[in-house]
Amino acid sequence: MSRRGWVLFLAMSVIWGVPYLLIKVAVGEMSPVVVVFARCVIGAVLLVPWTVARGQVRPALRHWRALLLFTVLEMTAPWLLLSYAEVSLSSSLTGLLVASVPFVAALAARLLGGEERLTAVRLAGMGLGVVGIAALLGLDVEGVALLPVLAVVLVVIGYGTAPLVASRALADVPGVAVSSIALVVTAVVYAPFAIPRIGQVTAAPATALTSLAALGVVCTALALVLFFALIREVGPQRALVITFVNPAVAVLAGVLLLDEPFTLGLAVGLPLVLAGCALATRRNTPTPAPESAAVP
Repeated sequence: MSRRGWVLFLAMSVIWGVPYLLIKVAVGEMSPVVVVFARCVIGAVLLVPWTVARGQVRPALRHWRALLLFTVLEMTAPWLLLSYAEVSLSSSLTGLLVASVPFVAALAARLLGGEERLTAVRLAGMGLGVVGIAALLGLDVEGVALLPVLAVVLVVIGYGTAPLVASRALADVPGVAVSSIALVVTAVVYAPFAIPRIGQVTAAPATALTSLAALGVVCTALALVLFFALIREVGPQRALVITFVNPAVAVLAGVLLLDEPFTLGLAVGLPLVLAGCALATRRNTPTPAPESAAVP
């Protein structure tokens, strides 16, 4: 990986490890639909002027089908589901569940005709990750409702497949343009449900408002620009390796800032999930050319 790739990777690892904490704080004072709407509006206000000034809106809309699919998979569905799940799930547990995204990405790439094959090592990594998640839920299952967990599962499916759409169908569209349009579409979808509840924002305490602002500026506008740059630098599957580090950041933030317990399930599940993800997305070793085919 290039130096630029490493910088983008480390930045995204931290930036998308923080949203679980911020969402947890925000949904404690505002409904999930309001959080998603405000997040999209803040991000759109920052990115749309840039897109318009560069004349990128019309060229991007030529790919409207792929844009719509990406928007649903990456934002419209996952962000509401994630906010809903964190009403009852801890930010640490949510972050660990989302760590299974590379499993979905590897399987989706294979099913869609990706060049990399599912080797024994990658399959073993997926199995190890599943064991880690099972250990996590098995040890921390008391008081955990099924519906929030299923909501996170749908989030994982969306996050695992959206980068493939971006890299294959939107490769010629600037990332800022894709992000701007996706944010506007998602905000429009949730506006009828969020605007009647907008009073929750003005009544929210400073901590919730600060979390919402950081969620929109850093974890949405800035993060989406960097994420598209990372996809174009290293490819969709390797870009999703950030989810190896995201859970660690989420756990650390939840334990240190929200006084969430560092349970036995987290202690056992975290290393297993991270190790499984590392193996599951390991790049295949190229098959050496036969000696007889070598050029003298």
